[in-house]
Amino acid sequence: MERWHEVVKKQWESEPKSEGFPPFNGVLRLASSLYGLGVKLRFFSCRYMKKRSLPGFVVSVGNLTVGGTGKTPATRMLAEWASKEGFRVAVLSRGYGGRYDKTLEVSDSNGLLAGPEEAGDEPYLLANNLPGVPVILSKKRYTAGLLAHKKYDTDIYILDDGFQHISLERDFDLVLLDASNPFGNEQLLPGGPLREPVDHLARADAFMLTRSNEESSAKESIALLKDRFPDKPVFQSDHIPDSVVIPNKNEVHAPGFLEGKRVIAFAGIAAPDRFRETIINLGAEPVFFKAFGDHHAFQTVELLKLITQKESLKADCLLTTEKDWVRIEGPLTEYPDLSYLTIRLALKSDKNRFFQLIKDKIRSS
Repeated sequence: MERWHEVVKKQWESEPKSEGFPPFNGVLRLASSLYGLGVKLRFFSCRYMKKRSLPGFVVSVGNLTVGGTGKTPATRMLAEWASKEGFRVAVLSRGYGGRYDKTLEVSDSNGLLAGPEEAGDEPYLLANNLPGVPVILSKKRYTAGLLAHKKYDTDIYILDDGFQHISLERDFDLVLLDASNPFGNEQLLPGGPLREPVDHLARADAFMLTRSNEESSAKESIALLKDRFPDKPVFQSDHIPDSVVIPNKNEVHAPGFLEGKRVIAFAGIAAPDRFRETIINLGAEPVFFKAFGDHHAFQTVELLKLITQKESLKADCLLTTEKDWVRIEGPLTEYPDLSYLTIRLALKSDKNRFFQLIKDKIRSS
């Protein structure tokens, strides 16, 4: 089932996106029905399968749709909070795109142990941005969790992209939803973006609306969730530009550094257009923008074309995302005018209530 899910997820994300979603024609309807049957069979079989439990508190950060809802920055935010609270934290991930065998320690309490080629871009980013927090990969999170407990005496485990990993018991299920379009066209893959039906959100303990910068969309999504799941708390968050890093000059600037600058920008993430909007909102002028598929493996010729474009248009800098930067190899790694934008997730409302909810769950468990 997980292999099938990755295939249809990759297919959905590789399709060019316009406003809305692909027309739900007969072929897609049949394919979505078959996918839905697989989902039902999986959940049915799990009813008779004993779930495994880790020795500690398990928080899952997941979503219902394919695409970028912000699981990585949300996982980072939770891990930073738990560490500051004095817990021994480990992040457990499957590691999309990573090249490892059974289990991989991306980092331990002392630093990085693996690169993005082995770990995948998102686990590597987490490990790089969470000093002192072990990040461990395994297709079976239970195995990764036992390793974390044995080596680091972990008492809080954060499952990155864990909502569909139902073989492991969890104490708190946080589901992220895009505030502007939480369910898409409400159809399962590949006819829509849903990884499982909307009514499965009943398993969640709380919802977090990401990219809640548009108040009208956020209010509509909150009303929709409150109508369907009245007993579930809903929190709002936004993706905030944090810094502009120019690695080959050892420079770190505030996001305002981009204001008034002409940039060549590129991104290989789930929603590249949002990156472009962010650049514009920061006051920069993207004189050329190139969108690649999510987790794109950059080729040397592609990177050289971007450098040539930057020079010919006399742009001020070549800009990408932090997630893309870790996947870049070859000549562009030494290009002096390459920069990347870092993003953090910030709670917009009820921040204290959100963390208190988790604290209460920890006490009760």
